[in-house]
Amino acid sequence: MPYTVNCSILLTDLPLGERPAAARAAGFAGIELWWPFETSTPEADEVDALVRTVERAGVQLTGLNFNAGDMPGGDRGLVSWPGREQELRVNLDVVTAIGERTGCRAFNALYGNRVDGADPTRQDDLAAENLHLAAQAVARIGGTVLLEPVSGAPAYPLKTSADAVAVIDRVASEHGSTNIGLLLDVYHLSVNGADVDADIAEHRDRIAHVQIADAPGRGAPGSGELPITRWIEDLRAGGYAGPVGLEYKTGDADPFAWLPREERGAEAPVAR
Repeated sequence: MPYTVNCSILLTDLPLGERPAAARAAGFAGIELWWPFETSTPEADEVDALVRTVERAGVQLTGLNFNAGDMPGGDRGLVSWPGREQELRVNLDVVTAIGERTGCRAFNALYGNRVDGADPTRQDDLAAENLHLAAQAVARIGGTVLLEPVSGAPAYPLKTSADAVAVIDRVASEHGSTNIGLLLDVYHLSVNGADVDADIAEHRDRIAHVQIADAPGRGAPGSGELPITRWIEDLRAGGYAGPVGLEYKTGDADPFAWLPREERGAEAPVAR
């Protein structure tokens, strides 16, 4: 499966429940999602509806975020947020259960912004503990927690691959959790000023998922200045075998026109 469509940011002219089928109709076998519910513990019928939507569309859910708070309002995760520990922790079993039912095994844990009045050291200690708990939860189904550097949020402390890898190493050292990997989003890294070629070379063995968008603008590949094709070829040559997540914004009538249909990955049936 070479590519997977992030249905939380793409195909937004359709209701969320119709986007997986639209991704499949466009030639893709996989989708990923930000947390699609309003609370950490949605009702059982809401979860059932999501699972049915994925199954009926004939796509594989390749990635799912833990609850990250009010994303439109500026939240970027609950992992390091003092006072919201329970909100995150009750989400862990829900996410794991969705993963078990859908075959999803990659789960993005947004670190969270620095909180006014909170001690950053306390936030980082809490984050290490919460990432360990998340890793323990998804380990029951062979899952991996993803940790992502992010741009556009000044209060978000993980801005480089090295920032994320340092946290991953801390959780492994202090808690023994090794099923946490780097989410390499070339858009976020580029906007933050990273040398993405150097990041790939240095952290190749830590990369557990890849997402792409062009810059400037966070549009489709080819709309900006980034050498996305070269980076994907480098990752593949170096052994990255997972899907590449399409996480860009576009108002184009065909949001996937840049990618030939035969390269999208839905020629073979989805294994379930």
